[in-house]
Amino acid sequence: MSDLNEIRTVRAEADLLFSEVQVDRAIDRMAGAITPKLADRNPILICVLTGGIGPTAKLMQRLDFPLTCDVIHASRYQGETSGSEIEWISLPRSPLNGRTVLIVDDILDEGITLEAISRYCTGQGAASVYSAVLVEKLLGHAKPYRADFVGLEAENRYLFGCGMDYKGYWRNLPGIYACRGI
Repeated sequence: MSDLNEIRTVRAEADLLFSEVQVDRAIDRMAGAITPKLADRNPILICVLTGGIGPTAKLMQRLDFPLTCDVIHASRYQGETSGSEIEWISLPRSPLNGRTVLIVDDILDEGITLEAISRYCTGQGAASVYSAVLVEKLLGHAKPYRADFVGLEAENRYLFGCGMDYKGYWRNLPGIYACRGI
C-alpha cells in the first residue's frame, strides 16, 4: 500500500469520537472557564505548533479580552505515530518575563511536551503559566503535567483531526477520529 493509500485507508476506517459540533461546544466551555481567570491579566497566548493551530484559532475567537499571541514549535513526533525526544524547532519571539502565559495545544497525551514548554515559559520569567488542550487522553496513570483547561477527554487510542495528525495528515478535519488498530 502506498503512503497516500495508507492515509486514505486510515481515514476511511477510523471511528468518529467527537463531531464538529461537540468540538465547538468543548471550545466554548474552555473559553468560558478561561475568561474569568485571565481576562484582566494581559495574557500572551502561545500556540504549540503544529497541532495547536486549529484549536488556538477557534479558542482565540471566543476570548473577548485583550491578549497577544505567539507560537512555539516543539515536537516529539516529527510525522510519526510514536514520540521520541523533544525537538525544539522555534521559540516565541515575544518576551515572556512578567507575563501571564496561556499555552494552547491540541492534545495532552503523556504530558512530556507540555511540561517542557511550561518549564521553558517559567524559565523565561513568566509571572504565571496556564495551559489549555482540546483533548486529554486518558491513560490510566499519572502524568508529569496537568492542563488547566481541558475541552474533551478521550480513550487511549491514536487520534487525528482538529489539529492532531496521522503521519502529518488529517489535521484539517473538523471532528476527532480514532485509528483502528493503533
